Amino acid sequence: MSAGPKSKELFERACRVMPAGVNSPVRAFASVGGEPLFYASASGARFTDADGRDFIDYVGSWGPLILGHAHPDVVEAVSRTAAKGLTYGAPCAEEVELAELVTNAVPHLEMVRFVSSGTEAVMSAVRLARGITGRDAVIKFSGCYHGHADHLLVSAGSGLATFGTPSSAGVPSSFAAHTIVLPLNDEQGFRSVMAERGQDIAAVIIEGVPANAGLLIQPPEFLRLLREQCSHHGAMLIMDEVITGFRIGPEGAAGLYDIEPDLAIYGKVIGGGMPVGAYGGRRAAMEQLAPLGPVYQAGTLSGNPVAMAAGAATLGNLLADNGAAYQRLEALGDRFQKGILAAFAGAGLAWSVVRQGSILWLSLQEGEAPRTYECIAPEAADRYARLHTALLDRGIYLAPSAYEVMFVSLAHTEDDIDQTIAAFHEALGAIA
Repeated sequence: MSAGPKSKELFERACRVMPAGVNSPVRAFASVGGEPLFYASASGARFTDADGRDFIDYVGSWGPLILGHAHPDVVEAVSRTAAKGLTYGAPCAEEVELAELVTNAVPHLEMVRFVSSGTEAVMSAVRLARGITGRDAVIKFSGCYHGHADHLLVSAGSGLATFGTPSSAGVPSSFAAHTIVLPLNDEQGFRSVMAERGQDIAAVIIEGVPANAGLLIQPPEFLRLLREQCSHHGAMLIMDEVITGFRIGPEGAAGLYDIEPDLAIYGKVIGGGMPVGAYGGRRAAMEQLAPLGPVYQAGTLSGNPVAMAAGAATLGNLLADNGAAYQRLEALGDRFQKGILAAFAGAGLAWSVVRQGSILWLSLQEGEAPRTYECIAPEAADRYARLHTALLDRGIYLAPSAYEVMFVSLAHTEDDIDQTIAAFHEALGAIA
């Protein structure tokens, strides 16, 4: 399905005033072909584009809309709070309420600090880790995305473990030189680097469930090794829960693997659709932040009352009824996964659907689903582009990138899932 005339007109106008017509690269549809659809409105699990066409949405603003679009409780909280003032640049009750909800739900978080994005939260947490340890180097893993801060926009070099080289123009090599990039799920490689450079490492950062370059679920033993080695060498383990926090359960990936990070990063769900990020940890670490400690971080819109109210309304719904929300998300995710696998099998395709709760990813290649970014076959992206277009023709909206995941929300119904599965059967037949 191509973009309709109104979307095309908007895109032409956008391209004249914004680079590629978008404010975030993946939205440009470059990897799936065609031109982007412009949203006009959204409610529950569906949106209407600028041309009046309706779609079942599995992007959900890239994860935060776990309750669905325009949930009445969230809209009411935002409207009520906005009527009192959009921003203060000063303390407000709403930020205290959300901080209490977050810290009460996550045992290893004794204190949090709110910022305005996941990128800002990661940047601040890394600075805090460096300030506490007095060290400079950071280990990250290939295929994990932690926002667009300069020192984390790096890719691996030719060796097993090399200091990073910039993967974006405008990033000085001197910034990236403090970042070491390792493959995921390589226990020996990680042990070797820690044995050689452990005294230089301020932090090891990882997505607990890597979900920005496929859904690369890691063996629990690998996550436990990171915790063990960080403790042994005095480095801080930072777990990026921007996607997984309150998405796969109240305790996120840390709870899934029963691992306590030194610092954790949150975003998306805790903002309920508003721009929010947060980082937190034990009191002793967080009290190293200004004005109590020597590590500086500040933000005019941090703790914005409207965003805090949206987050509190979202978490209030999620955490009610003794986990019933997560049981429903698990059931919907399971129904979706099994249905797509049946569609693949019916088309004679030995492809996979990787799932963690309500997060799913299509691995459009044969064999075991990848655990590392390097194992994703290039031809899978071409297959995804064709499938993406065929599903759009049938009113199903997936992320416009083969490496992005799908999100199921509480607003999706069993009928939505079944309609989508039927669309998969038709789409696979159309592209065969």
